[in-house]
Amino acid sequence: MNILEMRNITKIFPGVKALDNVNFSVKEGEIHCLVGENGAGKSTLMKILSGVYPASDYDGNIIFNGNVVEFRSIRDSEQLGIAIIHQELALIPDLSVYENIFLGHEIKKQGFIDWNKTIQQVDQYLQMVGLDVKPERAVKTLSVSKQQLVEIAKALSKQVRLLILDEPTAALNEEESDNLLQLLRQLQTQGVTSIMISHKLKEVMEIAETITVLRDGKTISSEPKSRMTMQSIIKNMVGREITDVFPKRDHNVTDKVRFEVKGLTAYDPELRRDLIKDASFFVKEGEVIGLAGLMGAGRTEIALSIFGNYLGYDMQGEFYIDDHMVEIKSPQQAIKHGIAYVSEDRKGNGLILIQDIRKNITLANLSTLTSKGFIDANKEITIANDYKDSINIKTPSIEQKVQNLSGGNQQKVSVSKWLFTNPKVLILDEPTRGIDVGAKYEIYTIINDLVKQGMSIILISSELPEVISMSDRVYVVNSGRISGVLDRQDATQERVMELATH
Repeated sequence: MNILEMRNITKIFPGVKALDNVNFSVKEGEIHCLVGENGAGKSTLMKILSGVYPASDYDGNIIFNGNVVEFRSIRDSEQLGIAIIHQELALIPDLSVYENIFLGHEIKKQGFIDWNKTIQQVDQYLQMVGLDVKPERAVKTLSVSKQQLVEIAKALSKQVRLLILDEPTAALNEEESDNLLQLLRQLQTQGVTSIMISHKLKEVMEIAETITVLRDGKTISSEPKSRMTMQSIIKNMVGREITDVFPKRDHNVTDKVRFEVKGLTAYDPELRRDLIKDASFFVKEGEVIGLAGLMGAGRTEIALSIFGNYLGYDMQGEFYIDDHMVEIKSPQQAIKHGIAYVSEDRKGNGLILIQDIRKNITLANLSTLTSKGFIDANKEITIANDYKDSINIKTPSIEQKVQNLSGGNQQKVSVSKWLFTNPKVLILDEPTRGIDVGAKYEIYTIINDLVKQGMSIILISSELPEVISMSDRVYVVNSGRISGVLDRQDATQERVMELATH
């Protein structure tokens, strides 16, 4: 029996038909995965289901538990037992765990919040999700994986029947992801139906009972997992065969060391501990080096230290570009010396979402477009259009706001922004996080093209197949130290994990 049917759903944004007559049904008690490229319409469909977009904003019908329903708000969907956990978690960092879990549906007694009963009930939900933390802890002190569990506990506190998870494992490591998938199976035994959006097809094949594929706002297929293979899913997602996930590259690395780090140490006075301990490494002209390691090992801290240490760590160490020692004490100095950093958090630190593509691309190097205090708008338009075409940013216009682009196209804008600074060394921190398999392939192709032109790239990735397949050498970071370096032919997932955990 279906707990949910969405029939002929059509949703139009200005100039874009996001959903075109989509049909989607979910059986009661199953784990159903929804996949597709960025911009395929997955999140839009789930926002309609959860009441983010009210019934007046789309055409079509929603049948939940046998009844046609219309949601005017998120509260309407929650009252029927539908809860959504967005990729950007909707928690208030400074509030406690128990305050977040009951936020918006507080337990009251005679008009006042009953905190004693709240804390008692919170313990029950924390046990259900397997989270062993004190309810009074501030959410901001928890890891991302634990915050994810707080979100699920929050959904359970609303007596959820249908749980929607949008990219729930995007920011988690492998062990944390496995634990989350196991939790979904446990919730299934308690009668909770789950819809999971994910780009990680390995997880989809592991957890799903039914898989629905959207492409360009249309339903392409919806079948039991037993009838699908990884390759058939990819073909349905992108409309073509992708035989190699990682494009082939000629490894024509020169002997010239382009950038070298010696004895890098960084101490965080706020946390009162070393984040990086005596790290030394180098990258040659035309080479991709990978920084691998577990979450929290210090990879991003190394990148931020190289890019001018704007977080204010107490730092020691030396930087060399083309054998000349340079001082890098700010991002401005880093850019001046030819170093660029594509942040792992493209929405928070990489882009200005409410600005258009044109302004985002030229932002980091505006001085080259400025004369007597004025920006040459014609030159800016030409440059932005050149990057739009060369990097294949899919958009009707460079005047499009970045917040309206898919994740993959946002990432291309972020890369374009830093390529416009004409760097010698490009640091890519989790460049394919939260983007689909087709967009990943395009990012990998861009990487290959850049090193072919002689650029040096430092690639940080939590996906071991990615960092191993795309790198010429892999440095493994463990508790702030470089625990080993592996040549391309010697780098296996087992060897990397051994160095990352010993």
